[in-house]
Amino acid sequence: MSETRIDSEHRTVLLRGGEVHSPADPFATAMVVERGHVAWVGSEGAADAFASGVDEVVDLEGALVTPAFVDAHVHTTATGLALTGLDLSSATSLTEAAELIRGYAAARPADRILIGHGWDAARWPERRAPRRDELDELTGGRPLYLTRIDVHSAVVTTALLDLVPGIRELTGFRDGEPLTADAHHAVRAAAYAALSPQQRTEAQRAARRHAASLGIGTLHECGGPEISSEDDFTGLLDLAREEAGPRVVGYWADLDVERARALGAVGAAGDLFADGSLGSHTACLHEAYADAAHTGVSHLDAATVAAHVVAATEAGLQAGFHAIGDAAVTAVVDGVRAASEKLGLARIRAARHRVEHAEMLTPETIAAFAELGLTASVQPAFDAAWGGEDGMYTDRLGAERARTLNPYAALLRAGVPLAFGSDSPVTPLDPWGTVRAAAFHRTPEHRISVRAAFTAHTRGGWRAVGRDDAGTLVPGAPADYAIWRAEELVVQAPDDRVARWSTDPRSGTPGLPDLTPGGDLPVCLRTVVFGQTVFDRLNG
Repeated sequence: MSETRIDSEHRTVLLRGGEVHSPADPFATAMVVERGHVAWVGSEGAADAFASGVDEVVDLEGALVTPAFVDAHVHTTATGLALTGLDLSSATSLTEAAELIRGYAAARPADRILIGHGWDAARWPERRAPRRDELDELTGGRPLYLTRIDVHSAVVTTALLDLVPGIRELTGFRDGEPLTADAHHAVRAAAYAALSPQQRTEAQRAARRHAASLGIGTLHECGGPEISSEDDFTGLLDLAREEAGPRVVGYWADLDVERARALGAVGAAGDLFADGSLGSHTACLHEAYADAAHTGVSHLDAATVAAHVVAATEAGLQAGFHAIGDAAVTAVVDGVRAASEKLGLARIRAARHRVEHAEMLTPETIAAFAELGLTASVQPAFDAAWGGEDGMYTDRLGAERARTLNPYAALLRAGVPLAFGSDSPVTPLDPWGTVRAAAFHRTPEHRISVRAAFTAHTRGGWRAVGRDDAGTLVPGAPADYAIWRAEELVVQAPDDRVARWSTDPRSGTPGLPDLTPGGDLPVCLRTVVFGQTVFDRLNG
């Protein structure tokens, strides 16, 4: 993975007078950055020796310095469109959503297509999605593409359907219901094709700016032929090389491994769909949904998974799959194991293949992840949004199955590498909120320590792309870091039978902010990527 170098001249910077989160020195208050890498971490007294030989001295005034976050699963253009366009995630009813749609359409008379995101009928008193005739009236008959919060189904206007010949014959088209499966993929392709290149680039810029403002230094873009377009994917990679901002690591979800390589992807992975989502009843289950008389949708069988893993491994690329339901996860595990029997377990483990979401796991599939060296690229905000006794998971699966979802503690105990992300715009870019969601999981036995969650959202994202030398502030590591205004730093105890929080310096463990629910999350003051400032309000 190449480093972005917007400026050839990297200044040498001394940061001092704060708290530096580093395993090299749990009591560090200062850090030197040189040529895009961490050069030294240590105490305030030792910092005096560096002060005269640097280009800049930053007085942290007690601020916290941590590694920059890595969001391991993002849809960048869609995130930008949600930030700058029609966002229905806050709508509390169908009536409120309708008013937002009407207002947005009226405010953008020149747009060739209207794109929005975030409706969730499960949260609305009406308990239904907008109908096509309602959308036609709200938009004046213009093309509109409006994704559900999970991005696995959408409602559209008649004008958009008219742009897709044969749409009514595709799987997933049921007149009067949200589109899923092939019908959804077809209208999504038509909608994004109607965006102008300028609209697309502005959305990507908006998403990268927002990520930088949250202390995110790296985004794993999960593109693919059923998700975005080749122009969207290559345009984003080019933008990230040319303009300062978070680095972008590209995954292209395609069974055509050589096509993924040609597009500049590090893996033919990401959202290569083994199934759909729970919210849209398209995740593939072993047993039927609690609120629907079917088991969802399977897109890949074990034989197809095995062939893809073999092809990717032999090409030196990562393979990876979107798998949420327990049947989909089983198919992925069986396929990867079959590939290991052909190529050898050592080659499969070394390739660090990935599974995105991996929500419905069993002890057997968790053990298989550990055996096969699979990284679990997961989204703790899913549990915060849909977990709990009254959440969507319980509606879809019943309380007993819902309580098994997203078992982060069991994954860690088994030695499965974790990488945290948001799946933005499914859930917002929110790194500290993500760490909090994992540490305070709605199902207590699945909770992990703040330290483990923080590691999964920093170093875990680097490890997921095969880099073990980054994501931590130690000499020689890339200088990707963020500066935060935070309250008192604490160390979370790993076991609820002892005090949850400890500030005892004898622990030798660098502290992190107290993320107890209800408290304020840290505020980002500066984000630096490879030694270059990409967001700054430290002096503002």
